[in-house]
Amino acid sequence: MSLEQCGIPTIAVHTHVFARLARATAISNGMPRTRQVFVPQPLVGQTPDQLRAYIEGTDPVSKRPFIQEMIEGLTRPLDQEDLKGAGLDRSTPRLLEPDSEENLHELFMRSHWTDFLPVVLPTEERVERMLKGTRIARDKIIGKLRPTAFREFWEFDVEKVAVNAVMAGARPEYLPVILAMSASGVTARSSSTTSFATISVVNGPIRDEIEMNSGIGALGPYNHANTTIGRAFGLLSQNLQGGSVPGETYMGSLGNGLAYTCCFPEAEERSPWSPFHVDNGFKKTDSTVSVFFGGWYTQSGCGPRDSWQAKFIRCLTAAEHYQQPLIVMDPIAARGFDELGYSKQKLIEWCAQNAWLPARDYWDDQWINTLVHPHGVAGVEPYASRLKAKPDELVQLYTPEDIKIVVTGGGTQGIYKMFGGRYAGRGPGTFNKENPTVNIDAWR
Repeated sequence: MSLEQCGIPTIAVHTHVFARLARATAISNGMPRTRQVFVPQPLVGQTPDQLRAYIEGTDPVSKRPFIQEMIEGLTRPLDQEDLKGAGLDRSTPRLLEPDSEENLHELFMRSHWTDFLPVVLPTEERVERMLKGTRIARDKIIGKLRPTAFREFWEFDVEKVAVNAVMAGARPEYLPVILAMSASGVTARSSSTTSFATISVVNGPIRDEIEMNSGIGALGPYNHANTTIGRAFGLLSQNLQGGSVPGETYMGSLGNGLAYTCCFPEAEERSPWSPFHVDNGFKKTDSTVSVFFGGWYTQSGCGPRDSWQAKFIRCLTAAEHYQQPLIVMDPIAARGFDELGYSKQKLIEWCAQNAWLPARDYWDDQWINTLVHPHGVAGVEPYASRLKAKPDELVQLYTPEDIKIVVTGGGTQGIYKMFGGRYAGRGPGTFNKENPTVNIDAWR
């Protein structure tokens, strides 16, 4: 139960860079008069004296003394405008008024409906053609998305996904993959200040049916299906969750190039190991898409060279530990590990067993401290044991369940990349706990 439900007045405190977002969130939740106060950014890394100066100083938004704003917000009686709230109309017109192609492109860009690359205008004819890619009714509700855990979910239907697929330049035969991605419940346009993105991996027969590329340049802009499917996921995420507008519904400080498009198939036939979707309970004949949330960091190497173990340990311990590793490996590297006697599971277990840090360094990570620490305090394992460790005591960073390996690439180099790629259904603070791998066949 909240403090306000207990009859205790409360007021929201934010840093000043979130002023527009805080007010937009209050409006979107029907409470435009929510009382809020602001302190300067940053908070992390400041001394106690610096933080006290924030409280004793001026609210950088209202330009009034912070304490005065706080006291007035807590004690001023609610008036009729406070109590009235606001209802918002969530409906959107199905069609736009006719206009020239140039003007419509400008409207889409000005309205933040694009990724600022040219789009294919979604005419009725084009959307109808796209809808032929699925047998699912156009008005079927697929799922819901939101940019952060603090905003309400927006529901959307098949037709709206098809509109965004057209805009991305996708073909009708790609639509089941795009529908499955949108049904995952994971947004490709998270508002996190850390600038997350998503990485999507396709498995099963559909890879060949729609001519996806798991060879040379699999992660790059060298294949129509890979590129436009990933782009469609990004466009539908921003347009069907209520926006992705910097300063309002997007707060990623640096941004992330993977947000344009990052979708590729696994090279199942050239891998020495079982496909990713089979590892997660699907049949090899199933077509699936798996959504990884993060794209926060990227490290790379060649392997397995004589020094591969030291290199892996450096990568694993240097990673942001809130973002479990997704290791994307060229078939040459995968076969090399297999020839050394490492099955995929054995390599994963080796990684988990050899990634350790002093507890002091582990808990000094900003996001571990912010997002994982409460789970440790609550007694959730393995975080509780890590929290009990002495500062110099080594703690294990990952469990085998945290680490994932996918094989793709053209076999021109025994390369691997280690991404921040938390399997979207796993770990504290995830957006989605149920559907990180979705069966595409259900959306054909």
